[in-house]
Amino acid sequence: MAFGATAIGYSLANQRHAPAPAPSAAGVLASPGRARAEPPPPVRDPQRVAAEAQQAAAVPREPFHLGSSRPVSIAIPAIKVHSVIQTLGVNPNGTIEVPPLGDTPKTNEAAWFKYSATPGQLGVSVIEGHIDSAFQGPSVFFELGKLAPGDRIYVALADRVEAVFTVRGVRQYQKKNFPTGVFYGNPGYAALHLVTCGGAFDPTDHQYLSSIIVVASLTGARPIGRRA
Repeated sequence: MAFGATAIGYSLANQRHAPAPAPSAAGVLASPGRARAEPPPPVRDPQRVAAEAQQAAAVPREPFHLGSSRPVSIAIPAIKVHSVIQTLGVNPNGTIEVPPLGDTPKTNEAAWFKYSATPGQLGVSVIEGHIDSAFQGPSVFFELGKLAPGDRIYVALADRVEAVFTVRGVRQYQKKNFPTGVFYGNPGYAALHLVTCGGAFDPTDHQYLSSIIVVASLTGARPIGRRA
């Protein structure tokens, strides 16, 4: 599945350049793992080890996650984003639908890809947004490239739960080299992937040549209105 957003960048004479991800923000895009090697555990009684393993196997454990619930809004305090969330699918050519471009408030709204997981479910939830538009200038994800590992993302769900995600990595890829497998593949935990356009703007084709992606993982959940 390709990210098919085509931003029409606004007047080149007035254009502000969106921030690109810093090299230090690249982070880790694969599944969470140990940051460094750890020493082997001390030798233990084999019978006790076997009994503990059998007991653990009897209680399946899954990574922290939430149930299915449609996202209704997103807040990213680090870049002053607060947007309602549209629900969009795919275009006839197989690319993801994007919010309408034009002189409409919906241009500046984020959108959840309805064929991805809902935010907080095991798997990848995809939320997209425009970087700018010809009619309205900078849009909802204009400063997405400024995010860094450790920044928080809050997604309000229809069941009145707020899912809390922590950014793990921010990167920019040319669209011809978009990491489809990483972006849409199941990482084995509750992941939130944000995407917008970025990089150089081609005034002939009226589109950006790159994509900025943010990878975050679910680190908390609370009732709506209880944000710290």
